[in-house]
Order: sequence, then C-alpha cells, then structure tokens
Amino acid sequence: MANWNEYSLGQLLSYEQPTPYVVSSTKYSDTYETPVLTAGKGFILGYTNEVNGIYDKLPVIIFDDFTTASQYVNFKFKVKSSAMKILTANTELVLPEFIFYRMQIIEFDASTHKRYWIQHYSKIKVKIPPTISEQERIVARIDDLFSQLNASVAELKEAKKRLGVYRQAVLKEAFDLCPEEKALSSVCIHITDGDHMPPPKSKTGIPFIMISNIHHNRINWSNTANVDRKYYANIDEKRRPQNGDVLYTVTGSFGIPVLVDYNKLFCFQRHIALLRPNKSITQKFLYYAMQDPRVYSQAVKKATGTAQKTVGLSVLRELRIPFIEAIEVQKKIVSKIEAHIFVCDSIEKTVDTALQQAEALRQSILKKAFEGGL
Repeated sequence: MANWNEYSLGQLLSYEQPTPYVVSSTKYSDTYETPVLTAGKGFILGYTNEVNGIYDKLPVIIFDDFTTASQYVNFKFKVKSSAMKILTANTELVLPEFIFYRMQIIEFDASTHKRYWIQHYSKIKVKIPPTISEQERIVARIDDLFSQLNASVAELKEAKKRLGVYRQAVLKEAFDLCPEEKALSSVCIHITDGDHMPPPKSKTGIPFIMISNIHHNRINWSNTANVDRKYYANIDEKRRPQNGDVLYTVTGSFGIPVLVDYNKLFCFQRHIALLRPNKSITQKFLYYAMQDPRVYSQAVKKATGTAQKTVGLSVLRELRIPFIEAIEVQKKIVSKIEAHIFVCDSIEKTVDTALQQAEALRQSILKKAFEGGL
C-alpha cells in the first residue's frame, strides 16, 4: 500500500440527483421489465412498465443519502425516491467496482436524520492503487472469494429453508392425531389486542412491545420502547400479558405466536393479539396449534388490507384449531413436537451462527483487500 494514492470520495465519484428517474407509480408487477431500486437492503422493490426516465449510463453506485447504504448497479433502472445520489466513478482514477467495495468498509455514523453525501461522506479520504490493472486484479480476487462465500451462504439458507419445511411437517403430523377442530374463541378466556392509541413513550418504565421486537417466536427485549406506570395501570387487565398467555402477531408479519411463560410486566401494540387459554387447553398446546400450517392457511385466506395484511380479531376468534379433549393427550402431543423441534432448533442455531460468521468473513476479505493483503 506504500504507493497507493489518497483521494476524497468526491474526487473519485461525481454525483447526480435521481429526480428525473423517480418512478411515477408504485403499482409494480413481475411481468414488467424495468426494476425500481432503493440503496438499502430491499434493493429491487419491484418492476415498472414506465418507459421514460430510465437510467442507463452504467455502471453506477446508488447511495442512500440518509443511511449511507449503497448498491452497485450495472443494469437499467428507475428509483423509488429522491433520497439518494447516483454516483459515477472517475474511470481515469478508479474502477467503479473497486470503489464500491471500498465503500462497504467505511465506518460512518449515520444516526442523525440528514443528508450526508455533499457535506460529509464525499469528503472521506481513501487510498487506492495507482493503476487500473492493479485495481482489476484486486476486484477479481474479491469476486472469486465472494463467489465461494456466496455458494456456501446459499447452501446454508437452503438448509434453513428445509428446516422450516421439516418443522411444518412435524406440526402437521402431530396434530393429525387430533380428532376434532374448535374455534379459537371456544378455548380462550380472552382474545384481544393492544391499545389502539399511540402510547406516551418514555426512556424508562414498562416495556412496550411492537412486532419489530418479535423474532423467531420470542420477544427481543434489548431494544423495546417503554411506557410509564400510569399508562400501564390504565390498560384493561385482559390486555396485560401474564404468565400462561400466548401472543400472536396479526398485522404485516402475521401468524407468529409467542409463549408468555414468565412473570414480567409489559404491554404491546395493537398489531399483536393476546390469547388467554381456558381450562380446556394447555398453553403449549395452544402455542403449537397456532403454528399448524392449516391454521396459518386460514389466517392467510381471511386476512384483509393491501399495504399490510391484517387478521382482524373477529377472524382470529373464528380460526379453527386442532383439538383433543384429554389434557394428558395434549401434553403428550406437545412432548412429541418438542422432541423433534429441539433438534431442529439446535441445527438452526448452528446455521444462523454460520451465516453470521460468513458475513464477518465478507467484511474481513474486504478489509484485507484494502490493506494490500490480497
């Protein structure tokens, strides 16, 4: 790296405002030709049939002006909004793909909601090899390593998908033993949702759970909002979760049950429902029954809405779940499910760890590349 030259990003990349390329209609279809892009993780939001304002001076980097996320693009496109910059490389100095990879390891605090490129990000200095041929060699090496890594990641994701299929098969087989179905309302004391008014959030107090806090059928307590005790005290008792309840997401990512098998004060938003089982059904039997693919299928068919599908409480109460009257048999079915799910969960944790390690390795490859180590 001794002979590498230092430039600001603004010297290596010129920017263009995306306004002429913003899509007019968000009625996307996979049958249309032109992708609509965002610089964030979503990347391709959909496809449009609009023929005007298509960007075609390729390749470019699209840069989210608020988050600093970026994507390398080598195909014609339109964009979702004007909250980005379209960056074109000065090819006399730098290979477009080289500077894109270099941008992926820049550490930058984008926590303040403002535009960053002109005043801040473009002033960041980076070192690059003096010849395009050396940059090409480094990019080729990165591409080769990433190709191998991507193949491994694809295998891991496929394994995770198969685990999901297996989990569904376990549930179906277990509940095939049940001789009848019952409406959810007939096995619950309460079926309700959270308060419909926006809560007065505070820095401390009682945790307030949103759908974004629910992952893998569990609540992530690390980043919850909070409400004061006065707000919590005014919530109807049947809307306060207690040990023995089951929560169930009903909007957007609906159909995810969560066991409340602990004593903890918290409340939740209206996009989550609370199921309080009566004496005819055990908590865990209800929890697993709500994951039966046939129950989820009912919810999908009866969900309403366009932007975000919602399972209304009236629909939720009428969902038919597998049922068997004998509590001891319910417990045996749960034990059978958990024996298989335990193994499945253990494998899934291993896969998730491997996926995290793959992402860390991706960053390590880039860091090594731009330290002259490839």
